[in-house]
Amino acid sequence: MIDQTRRDLLATGAAATAMAAAQGAQAQPAAQGGFSFYEKGGVRIRYQEVGSGFPLLVTPGGGLNSRMKNWPNAVINAMEAFRGDFRCITMDQRNANEGESTGPIPAGDPWDAFADDQLGLMDHLGIRQFSYFGNCIGGSFAFKLMQRAPDRVAACVLSQPIGHRPDNPDVMYNASRDVWAKEFRARKPEVAMETIEAYLHRLYRVQPDFVYSASRDFARSCKTPMLVLPDDVPAHPLQTAVDIASLAPNAEISVYPWKEPAELKSRTIDRARAFLKRHIPAR
Repeated sequence: MIDQTRRDLLATGAAATAMAAAQGAQAQPAAQGGFSFYEKGGVRIRYQEVGSGFPLLVTPGGGLNSRMKNWPNAVINAMEAFRGDFRCITMDQRNANEGESTGPIPAGDPWDAFADDQLGLMDHLGIRQFSYFGNCIGGSFAFKLMQRAPDRVAACVLSQPIGHRPDNPDVMYNASRDVWAKEFRARKPEVAMETIEAYLHRLYRVQPDFVYSASRDFARSCKTPMLVLPDDVPAHPLQTAVDIASLAPNAEISVYPWKEPAELKSRTIDRARAFLKRHIPAR
């Protein structure tokens, strides 16, 4: 009888410990340095966390191939640059080639679908408010997040944002069709090219001006603090970066160019870190 009672107590204690650990995982970083998965409906998102502090969602560049393996070659490896000051969270975007996040092709409303994935991951981790750092296509993700959840996004750094080029209006559409879509359909030949074309049309042609995911009018009304780090290559027009900084009332912009020499790049990263720290909400 005593042995049975002891076994019952141990089992109860183990269950309580497991429950507490599960609850704690919602509030604390999980799988530090490793990879975890979040699933909702037909979407499965692979993510990673490093560091501690105020949450910072960081998005790698690469267009529709935005995936975690891109960080080592990024102009700013945000997972390394900011892990000493923030709880950095990153993810493979849905259906990025060589990533492990999967889901339907959201041909009807792709920018909102990406925001659903990103906000859903934050909900899964028990994170209400967070800051954001986005490379490349991450600038357009940022605008959709600020539009969808202005009370949740404390501040944004937009590094080398994509945008419309009047002299080459289909640059993003063509690159996505010729690179991302070709690789994706090699893996998923059951997805019709008509679906892919509708998806790319909604991404880059329905609202072709500015940053694709939001309008200039929204930028004028957006109060979220932003720091823009410009670039000037076909997919990252300098004019888009200047327009963001000119339109958004609480936006600032770095010098350009800033990637070289190394000392200037280091100061730019320091400025981004200081900007994000300055806008951590008071508790």
